[in-house]
Amino acid sequence: MCGIFGYCHFLIEKTRGEIIETLLGGLQALEYKGYDSSGISIQGDELGSLDIYKQTGKISNLREEIDLRNPNKNLSFISHCGIAHTRWATHGEPKRTNCHPLNSDPSNEFVVVHNGVITNFANLKALLGEKGYVFKSDTDTECIAKLYKKIYDTSIELGFNLDFHVLTNLVLNELEGSYGLLCTSSHFPDEVVAARKGSPLVIGVKGKRSIKTDVVEVEYLDQNENYLEINAPTKNSEDILDELPVQYNSSLRKSPPLRSQYLGTSTRDKDISSLNHVSSRELLKEGGLLQPIEFFLSSDCSALAHYVNNVLYLEDNDIAHIYDGELHIHRSNVNPGDFSFRTVQKLESELSKMIKGPYDHFMQKEIYEQPETTENVMRGRVDASTNRVVLGGLENWLTELRRARRIIMVASQTSYNSCVAARPIYEELMEIPINVESASDFIDRDCCIFRNDVCIFVSQSGETADTIHALKYCINNGAVTIGVVNSSGSSISRLTDCGVYLNAGPEKGVASTKSYTSQYVALVMIALCLSEDSVSRIERRKEIIQALTLIPNQIKEVLELEPSIIKLCENELEKQETVFFFGRGFQFASALEGASKMKEISYVYSEGILTDDLKRGALSVVDNVLPIIVFATKDAILPKVVSSVEQIMARKGNLIIICNKGDKTWKQKKQPRNIVTLEVPQTVDCLQGLLNVIPLQLISYWLAVKKGIGVDFSRDPAM
Repeated sequence: MCGIFGYCHFLIEKTRGEIIETLLGGLQALEYKGYDSSGISIQGDELGSLDIYKQTGKISNLREEIDLRNPNKNLSFISHCGIAHTRWATHGEPKRTNCHPLNSDPSNEFVVVHNGVITNFANLKALLGEKGYVFKSDTDTECIAKLYKKIYDTSIELGFNLDFHVLTNLVLNELEGSYGLLCTSSHFPDEVVAARKGSPLVIGVKGKRSIKTDVVEVEYLDQNENYLEINAPTKNSEDILDELPVQYNSSLRKSPPLRSQYLGTSTRDKDISSLNHVSSRELLKEGGLLQPIEFFLSSDCSALAHYVNNVLYLEDNDIAHIYDGELHIHRSNVNPGDFSFRTVQKLESELSKMIKGPYDHFMQKEIYEQPETTENVMRGRVDASTNRVVLGGLENWLTELRRARRIIMVASQTSYNSCVAARPIYEELMEIPINVESASDFIDRDCCIFRNDVCIFVSQSGETADTIHALKYCINNGAVTIGVVNSSGSSISRLTDCGVYLNAGPEKGVASTKSYTSQYVALVMIALCLSEDSVSRIERRKEIIQALTLIPNQIKEVLELEPSIIKLCENELEKQETVFFFGRGFQFASALEGASKMKEISYVYSEGILTDDLKRGALSVVDNVLPIIVFATKDAILPKVVSSVEQIMARKGNLIIICNKGDKTWKQKKQPRNIVTLEVPQTVDCLQGLLNVIPLQLISYWLAVKKGIGVDFSRDPAM
């Protein structure tokens, strides 16, 4: 799984070469997520036929594969749908047969690209194998393509002519797990379906004329009228039911959906008759006539920024069907009569922030953007003159939030570390229990969630699958939910009761840098806002608010350490295979984040360890080679940190100390080798981690550069 891109045009003449370039351009916009292979599917020379091109390695390899096969790039299409994918291996190693798109059969009747994990794919593969379907890949995605063919062939045998979206619903009913997928078919020329469950998809719309609607309305099927009962002809085949009852609303459907299990041996019993049609506004219609239009589909809105200004985010269980210049959205497993809509939004992409400019890599650029992004997250929210923090996104929920008996923060990876960084100040200001949960661990447990809990969900993209699953669990248990995200329109922003946007701009680097510091600041602001009525904490709140306003300029000071950090990487770290990070109190999160970046970007094994846990195992591996980075900035527990450092020095440890400017402590220490110090400005203890983490980002970046690693194309797929 990694990146999905699709392109459809209607009543606009495009050559095959132009279509290929658009698809490859979309994939290149997704490269920053990392991948091990890529592929595209486009229409072949024969009407309705589909060709697949795919290759391991970089997109340049895919381009060479296309050129080698030499398709007629001058062939023109007035309407066309193509799909593309960059893959990180989850099921099956990186090899050509496992690359997406994956087909249903050698003639490419159905072609699928897919993000997510189908958890029951082994059962599906066994069932389909019993029916004679031969699998060429090791992927779970191939099951989806073959399911399409199996159900389509069975429906034709039964005498039904299914619409593409109805067929898709029947396929999805057999899948367990998560998916974001696009499918094209030789049986449905110039059409594409898109479906999501737990994996994001966004659709961009572009017309020769301006978009004339801001929503696509939902008109759910009324189950109480206009129904027909249809009995399928009797079949003797063991995998087709003798009687096939079908209900459909003749005013909304061109053909009936089926209620059946098409695999012969069902994976589970499901009623699949309740597919509900979301009526489409034809987005560009004048005088009843369809207008030229283009649709761009992707798993990441940043891939659409160069093509469209208007986007629509699909929600879980949506099935989008694009054909004849129209976008239709369908829903299954919903209550009849419910009302819903999908908003057509302006894509606030700020293209200038999506190019590297004078920087060598996006990661470097985004590290240097942190003075601006930390200021952006505070702008209009932090008022130093009145010592107040006003968060408009929480305003309507402040009464409920301040009544909380417990706050639970849920996140993954870097976002989790930002929660750990903020936890101590929540405990101090709120004086209630504060839990920080890893999203993947949270959803594996039956956690006790109560109505007087406040749950904060932190995610840069707003689409982190585990975090979304945890969010839905908390919603079902009645908790008040807050979202802290960087992407407006994302799933978490739509599902939570209230929230705070980071306003950090696009993050193209594979490693979160500016999102971490923005999340950190946002979480501190939430704590300040919720504790405003605490009389006993007034002076502490003032101290933090005043310090917040200085952070952007202090980050600029830290960035001046870059030349020293480059030398440190060359002299001390470039040949190392392991690095330890030690932090305590407010700086434990800095140790976790430093270790995370070192592994993710520099491919160096690293651990973030509580400084006091040094004596519980880590001390046994200390020698004069292993680099040990210790956070020793000034706070209430600095003497305890100094004591731990003395133990490392006694074993001639290879020490790198992050300390405050002007701190002479470490230069006065006598040991066989010099201690390397990186001095950062001093701020209030609960914000010091915002400054301490910047050198770690630079170390990880420059160490990767010195080792020749593609910084913006990490091999870590967990985005």
